[in-house]
Amino acid sequence: MIDRSFTTVANLRTKIFADGADKAGMLDMAAKPFIKGLTTNPTLMKKAGITNYKAFALDVLKDIPNKPISFEVFSDDFLEMEKQANEIAGWGDNVYVKIPITNTRREGAYDLIGRLANKNIKLNITAIMTLDQVRGVIEKLNPNVPSYVSIFAGRIADTGRDPLPLMIEAVTILKSNPMSELIWASPRELLNIFQADAIGCQVITVTNDLLKKLDLVGKDLDEYSLDTVKMFYNDATSAGFTI
Repeated sequence: MIDRSFTTVANLRTKIFADGADKAGMLDMAAKPFIKGLTTNPTLMKKAGITNYKAFALDVLKDIPNKPISFEVFSDDFLEMEKQANEIAGWGDNVYVKIPITNTRREGAYDLIGRLANKNIKLNITAIMTLDQVRGVIEKLNPNVPSYVSIFAGRIADTGRDPLPLMIEAVTILKSNPMSELIWASPRELLNIFQADAIGCQVITVTNDLLKKLDLVGKDLDEYSLDTVKMFYNDATSAGFTI
């Protein structure tokens, strides 16, 4: 039975990580006490117009030195990924290196994960969508080094599958490595934050657009209904609609 009795962000046990690549937005989110870390990826960085990967990362780390931040490798070759990971790991003590679970040729990154873990590099294994992938990753991670296992629950939901049973099972699997924390990645709605908290998922990554809706948490539904009616009325009036 999942307990959904909580209604406020203050009661959450799950840590909220801000997901984005806009520096101003990252700094704004990092300043909020309820934001416990940050993540980014090459796609978000491209959308934000970032052209110099390292310069951007170092600039952000200069202003956010105390909360965990994940930066992703971007090669498709495992040896080059390893070089990039070694470089990225040296940018700060709060840096986690994101490693995709496979390359574009469907080759698993497990051996690379093991090599990096044995170097005591803090990892964030990303783009995971199956329990077999979770099990393979846990076998390779260093039990003495903090790490994240990032399951893209939102993308799983996009396929018409309910990600909740998979996430519940992943919580159980990760208990074998207490230094590894499960990330509920790519959430689609605020409800996912509370679902993650209810099952004991340690972290959820949330985009700034979704975080802006946090003021709605616990809102009276009658009032929300009225606000919606007012929105329709005001938009119809301002548009000058007639029949």
